[in-house]
Order: sequence, then structure tokens, then C-alpha cells
Amino acid sequence: MGHTIASWKTLEDLMIFLKQKNIDIPPNIVGDLRTAKSMIQLSYMEGNREDAIKKTEEYTANVEAFLISEAQKILAPEAVDDWLRRLESADFQECIEKPAVAENKFVVGVPRDQKWVRVEPTSTFPPARLEKLAAEKNLTVNKQVDGKFVIYGKKEDISAFIKQMTAEKPTA
Repeated sequence: MGHTIASWKTLEDLMIFLKQKNIDIPPNIVGDLRTAKSMIQLSYMEGNREDAIKKTEEYTANVEAFLISEAQKILAPEAVDDWLRRLESADFQECIEKPAVAENKFVVGVPRDQKWVRVEPTSTFPPARLEKLAAEKNLTVNKQVDGKFVIYGKKEDISAFIKQMTAEKPTA
């Protein structure tokens, strides 16, 4: 079992199929599948890919083992073999095609005790204006590679920042 979105989707399809057949899926298996998806997205991003890939393999192996075991209890051997082929095919197909780079939904570098917001500069709020407004509210600004800004600080400062942004009328 690999660490691709296509193989994750196949496992999700198998899980849905088994639920429709009234097979009870334990919460830890559902949680492992969700965590595997997050790990896959992390592995597509910059940083420590090896750790994310290793964790993904652990989660997907656990989910696959449970789902295939349950499928073997209610399905004919040919049907189980079909699901196994689909899993192998999904893995192989994504190895051939370069995976799409996941959108960076994870924010790195923000202290746990602080809140954050991601803001994209616009004509109304160009980068300099965003930085100035954030500084006025005692917030820290980090520019990301995609041009967006992660602005973080105390919860009340973030709230004040957002309120001021929404209250200001666009200047033409």
C-alpha cells in the first residue's frame, strides 16, 4: 500500500462500500484514514517528507488490513481480489503521474498559544498596508511562498485586525 491520494481514495471507497453492507467500522480506523490523508498532504509539501511518508504508510497499512479483512468475511474471493487490484492500480498510477502539489493548508512557525489568519494581498490591501495594519495591532507577519501572509498574535489582536480590515471601505 502506498501513500498516494489515489490509494487513499480507494480505501475510502472500500470503507463506504463496507458501511453500506452494514459492516461496523471502528472510530480508530476512520481516524487513521483521516490522519493518512493529512500525512499525504504533508508529504507533498516542503520539509521532512520521509517522516510524513513513513507515518502515512503506518496509517494506511492499518486501515487496509482492517478493511480487507472485513471484506473477506462478506465478499467472494474474486471481489476481494478486485479491491486489491484497485488499490495496487491506484498506487501504480500515481507513481507514473506526478502528484499535484497540495495547497499548503498547514501553517508552520506559529506558536501554539497564538492565533493566526492567512491573508492574500489585494488592491485594497497591498502587502505594505497589510504589514502596517498588523504592526499597529501588535501582530507578527510571515510572507509565504505563494504570496499570501500568515498574520499571528493574541486572539484579541487578530480579532481587532480582522474587524478593521472589514470595516474599511475599498479605496478607488
